[in-house]
Amino acid sequence: MWLNPYGQDAVELMADFANARPRSVGDLVGRCRTAGVAVDMPIDEADLATTLELIDRWCEIVDTADEQERATLVNRLLAETTAHPRMSDHDGVWHMHYRPDDIPLGAVLCALASVGTALHLSGRGMHRLDRCALSECDNVYVDTSRTGRQRYCSTRCSNRDAVRRHRARKAS
Repeated sequence: MWLNPYGQDAVELMADFANARPRSVGDLVGRCRTAGVAVDMPIDEADLATTLELIDRWCEIVDTADEQERATLVNRLLAETTAHPRMSDHDGVWHMHYRPDDIPLGAVLCALASVGTALHLSGRGMHRLDRCALSECDNVYVDTSRTGRQRYCSTRCSNRDAVRRHRARKAS
């Protein structure tokens, strides 16, 4: 079964970028490749700048609790970064693209992030992007849990908060 690269993987890549912004073009390219993004185009500093701007805009979506505002921000990003859906077999397998084939990496990431975020929120729930509930952690998480009730970015943060709550109850 072929999976849609505009879905969960794209949103998780954006969360990874939000939690540790790429520091160089090499860092950006390496993390894209690790995430499965086909990096088969010339890359330059403009791609890093475009991606850093995208991260800021994407974090606005994450940080907006109001569903209507979240949808407005996603729709604005979709309108600015995607093209009409079309079929492509550039890699020998027919699949959908929401962008032209011959665009720079930064533009590819914009299309992946906007469509992936729209699919994630509309398919799983508008509340499925957030920041960690641990007060000293600011990490973004993508809720792909079965129940849709994730509150922490990691098991470590969840355990830390649980221990803190337990100790506070025990002290009182």
